[in-house]
Amino acid sequence: MPDAPPVPPASAAAPPVAPRRPVTTEHHGHTRVDDYDWLRAKDSAEVVAHLEAENAFTADRTAHLADLRDRLFGEIKARTRETDLSVPTRGRAHWYYGRSFEGREYGASCRVPVTGPDDWTPPQPAEDAAPDQPALPGEEVLLDLDALAEGHEFFSLGGSAMSPDSRLLAYATDVVGDERYTIRVKDVGTGDLLDDVIEGALGGATWDRAGEHLYYTTVDDAWRADKIWRHRLGTAQDADELVFHETDGRFWVGCGRTRSDRFLVIASGSKTTSEYHVLDADAPELGFRCFSPRVEGVEYSVEHAVLAGEDRFLVLHNAAGPDFELAVAPPEPTPREGWVPLVAHDPAVRLEDVDAFAGHLVVHQRSNGLTQLRILELGGSADGLGVSDDYLVEFDHEVYTVGSGGNPRFEQPTVRLGYVTMAVPSSVYDYDVRTRELTLLKRAPVLGGYDPADYEEHRLWATAEDGEPVPISLVVRRDVRAAGRPVPLHLYAYGAYETSIDPAFSIARLSLLDRGAAFAIAHVRGGGEMGRRWYDTGKLDQKQNTFADFAACARHLVAEGWTTADRLVGEGASAGGLLIGAVANQAPEAFAGLVAGVPFVDNLTTMLDATLPLTVTEYDEWGNPEDDPDAYATIAAYAPYDNVSAQRYPRILAETSFQDTRVLYVEPAKWVARLRERAVEPDVLLRVEMAAGHGGVSGRYQAWKDRAFTLAWILDTMGLAEGLETAPGTPSI
Repeated sequence: MPDAPPVPPASAAAPPVAPRRPVTTEHHGHTRVDDYDWLRAKDSAEVVAHLEAENAFTADRTAHLADLRDRLFGEIKARTRETDLSVPTRGRAHWYYGRSFEGREYGASCRVPVTGPDDWTPPQPAEDAAPDQPALPGEEVLLDLDALAEGHEFFSLGGSAMSPDSRLLAYATDVVGDERYTIRVKDVGTGDLLDDVIEGALGGATWDRAGEHLYYTTVDDAWRADKIWRHRLGTAQDADELVFHETDGRFWVGCGRTRSDRFLVIASGSKTTSEYHVLDADAPELGFRCFSPRVEGVEYSVEHAVLAGEDRFLVLHNAAGPDFELAVAPPEPTPREGWVPLVAHDPAVRLEDVDAFAGHLVVHQRSNGLTQLRILELGGSADGLGVSDDYLVEFDHEVYTVGSGGNPRFEQPTVRLGYVTMAVPSSVYDYDVRTRELTLLKRAPVLGGYDPADYEEHRLWATAEDGEPVPISLVVRRDVRAAGRPVPLHLYAYGAYETSIDPAFSIARLSLLDRGAAFAIAHVRGGGEMGRRWYDTGKLDQKQNTFADFAACARHLVAEGWTTADRLVGEGASAGGLLIGAVANQAPEAFAGLVAGVPFVDNLTTMLDATLPLTVTEYDEWGNPEDDPDAYATIAAYAPYDNVSAQRYPRILAETSFQDTRVLYVEPAKWVARLRERAVEPDVLLRVEMAAGHGGVSGRYQAWKDRAFTLAWILDTMGLAEGLETAPGTPSI
């Protein structure tokens, strides 16, 4: 292994130089000069030309990695079973599943009839069935996604919902990347599209119980979900009824239906407060009623359950403590005083969600940084509320992630759950609540003789500047670690919105691990891994903890001999890209390279402009620097763009999308321009996807190529780009 990463080959191309056109603003007595905000003019030919020049420079500077990118793409492809299908999930009278096909980007969604009302054992489709052959007898193709994507550079299915009579399918598509979806309705029996077309929706739609109306959400000019509409089948969109309008700019809305099918719910929430309106399908004449009026700082959700033979609402709320309590209330407007505790608040256990079924409840929770599934069996009255038993579903690994999903039926006796570690591929189980048996239905295949036993996983703990223990999840090949030497390491983090980056498996990551590197996740504050306190101490005026935690994790991994600073590459995306930008300014010596994906690096500019997408709804996360001098000072102290200085930075790769409506392309474009202006001998690249949104390119092959580009840059920065033609254990291609 070389002593230092190789220097990229010299290039004849010079980096693009953005002209400086200063704009001066005054805020709370502070003067701020922005030289590059002219790059915000998305429709400007000059701006597009500058971005294309950035792409050309990046292509030139990474041309030496072309063969490696091809190999990485080939490895991902060779390890992936391209013709595959998901485990069928039971809806009303059908089993639903997805299919993928070799050579196709998107695949298809399908269904077959169930054999009887007590049929809860999913059928086993033929996994190698050709595209023109059914995977199961009686298969209906609901949506051919490749056909829907034909002729479009970008395609995304926002959501789909089957009508209660299983005859009509409402589905939403986006062919631009701006997350404005078009909803259409398909007659599954005939294959014909109805005349109904709904434009400008956010995501999918929800049916009413009668199957006569669709409820959908739209956004305002600031890209805030603010309105719920009701569309009657067979009518034009301009005749749709506005059901709910959220006028508070900090709140956003969404609509759904309880698993029992009895209630429609409209959720309205900010970062700190929530409110629910409920429509009882058994009494529609009452309309939507507010369950409990919003109280600043109180978050809650409602779900319909039947406990001890009585209809009840399950209320998951933080009124009793920051890590939430599960309570029971009547299925009607009920003040907090009427919420009866079912699972009391516990500061060591963060309750995150609850699913209600006829015979049991499933509580999603986390403790000591790990996810857990808690089963509350119904049918007894030991607690007076109809719960006969209360226990966790147990697993053996030190580091893992578990969650339930694909459980649409209220009456089902099983819990469909997913389980994964960083070495064990995603696994789908059915857990029978009556017998307490866990049945493995499928483990995601990894071709080429992959063996999880070749890898070891660890939970490590770094110590932050203020003494707080910060968890790290790590995976590495056993034979690499057995050599006893520091290894190149890829460190990922996010750290915002109480979003937990839990351990997960990645086929693409194997190409890094099998070349001798380790991968780790820094579970920094601002996320939710260690409970609500973990989030609260990583936002607003305590946001600096997020960046300090990441640097502390990097230094811990070096101090403990896992890696060296000249082999350590950090990565984060979106709000995690802000983390990367801040750490680049604050701890550049700790990293050899940094990858910032769709990065929120000009957050002070964004948070000062209430007309920009999402700004007002973000005040509870970052602060309101326009009105609050303290919030301005806090953000200005760490904002990546504002704090670029004349120092030596690690190598930086910034990646963005031109159509992104969440973090505008202009943020990384400005950041890169300022790095080139101020940094000492900067090695900075900007890559702009011109036909993609916040989630990047669409289509699995394009996504693989996209990741291969990033991995090639990471391996090059680590000093692992040369040498092996293929990684150890990689199947021949």
